[in-house]
Amino acid sequence: MACKPIPVFFLFFYFFSFFIQLYFAQHISPPEILPKHCDDRWIHIRSLPSRFNLDLLSNCSEYPIFDDFCPYLANHGLGHKTYNRSHSWYRTDPSMLELIFHRRMLEYPCLTSDPDSADAIYLPYYTSIDALRYLYGSQVNSSAEHGLELFEFLSRNQPEIWNRRLGHDHFFVMARPAWDFSQPLENDPPIWGTSLLELPQFFNVTALTYEGRAWPWQEQAIPYPTSFHPPNLAFLESWLQRVKRSKRSTLMLFAGGGGISATPNIRRSIRIECQSANDDDDVTNSRKGRNGDASLYSKLCEVVDCSNGICEHDPVRYFRPMLQATFCLQPPGDTPTRRSTFDGILAGCIPVFFEDLSAKSQYKWHLPEETFEEFAVTIPKEDVVFKGIKILDVLMGIPRARIRRMREKVIELIPSVMYRKHGSSLGLRTKKDAVDIAIEGTLQKIGMRVKELDLE
Repeated sequence: MACKPIPVFFLFFYFFSFFIQLYFAQHISPPEILPKHCDDRWIHIRSLPSRFNLDLLSNCSEYPIFDDFCPYLANHGLGHKTYNRSHSWYRTDPSMLELIFHRRMLEYPCLTSDPDSADAIYLPYYTSIDALRYLYGSQVNSSAEHGLELFEFLSRNQPEIWNRRLGHDHFFVMARPAWDFSQPLENDPPIWGTSLLELPQFFNVTALTYEGRAWPWQEQAIPYPTSFHPPNLAFLESWLQRVKRSKRSTLMLFAGGGGISATPNIRRSIRIECQSANDDDDVTNSRKGRNGDASLYSKLCEVVDCSNGICEHDPVRYFRPMLQATFCLQPPGDTPTRRSTFDGILAGCIPVFFEDLSAKSQYKWHLPEETFEEFAVTIPKEDVVFKGIKILDVLMGIPRARIRRMREKVIELIPSVMYRKHGSSLGLRTKKDAVDIAIEGTLQKIGMRVKELDLE
C-alpha cells in the first residue's frame, strides 16, 4: 500500500504541537521538586532555532534523488499506520530517527531547564535531514560546512553552556552511519558525505548513530527503528506471546537485496547456497540424514527479495517469513550494519552475522558483548566466500537445546531494541526500550568523560 502524502495543514499542526511540547518540557518541573532518582541523570534540552530541526521538515519533498520523506513524518516520525486499525505497527523510515528521539526526549522524566545543573545537554539537531542539502541539494560542493552554522550558534548564544565543558557534556542523534559524516576536510573536490564529524569543533560531542567507526570514542551505535511501536504493555505482551508460539518451519532466512553480481561476496554466496539447498533433493536428504533435527523444517532456506527498497515500508512482506524462521542471516551490505538485524530480533529469529562490525562491536549497550554468543551466531564471511564453509552445515550442527536457549535470549532482547510509541502507558515505561538504554548509556559515557576531565 502506498504512503499518503502529508498535507500542508498537517505540517503546520505538527510544528505547532511540537513547539508547545518543547516549551513545557523546557519551562516546567524545576529540579527542586523532581524525584531523587534523577541524581546524575539530569538532561537539559538545548533550545535551538527551528532552522536546525523543525523548519528542515518543510523541505521534505525537495530531494527527489534521495526520496520524498513527507509521508514518513506522520506520528512524530513513526510514519503512517500499516493499517487503519493497527495500534502498534507503522511504516517507519530509518531516516526519521532524529524526530522519534526528539519526541521521546520530551517525555524524559529528568529534564531540567537549568543547564548548569544538567549532567548532559541534548542538542535536538536533525543532523541527517540537514545533511540532505549537502548530499543531494544545491550545496553538494560545500559539504565541509555541514555543522558550522550550529557551532556558531552554540558559541554565540549563551556561550557559557558550551564553554563549561567545551561540548564534552553535549550529545546529538544521527539517522545515518557515522561514515556519511566523515569526509576528510581536505578533500577537493568533495566525495560522498559531509565533514561534520571531522570538524574539530565537534570532536568532544557524543554522537548516537546507526553505525560508529572503530576508533572515535564519541561515536556510539544505537538500533535502527523497526515498524513496531506499541502504545502499552498489553500490546507488547501480545506480540511476545505470538513470537513464542510461532512455528519455525524454515531453518534459515535472508531478507534483503544484492548478491546478483558475478563478484564474490557474502550475499552472492548466500543466494547460491540457498538456491542449491532448495533445488537439490540429494543435498537436502543427506543433511537430514546427518542431523535428525533438519526434519523439523519444511524449508531449509528462504530468500525474501527486498531489492530496490520494496520491503522498506511494508513490514508484512518480511515479518511473516521471519516469524517462521529459526535463523536470520544478516550479511553486510554497503556498510556492515542493517535494519534487518532488529527486525529479525523482533520476530524472535536468531541472528547470524558474518563480521563483528555488523553488531557485536557496534551495539554494546543494546546487544551486550559479554553475552553475544548466547543469542547470536557468527560465521566469518571469508570462510563462506573463499573457504567453502556452508552456512547450513554450521547451523544444522547447533544442538536443538542450544537453539531453544538462544531463541529465549533473543526474545528477552525485544523490549530493549524496540522504540515504543511516544505517550505510551506507564506500565510499558517500566520496560526499558532502545531510547531508554541509549539515554542511560549516554549519561554514563558523558559522566565518565567529565570525571576524567576533572582529574586532569
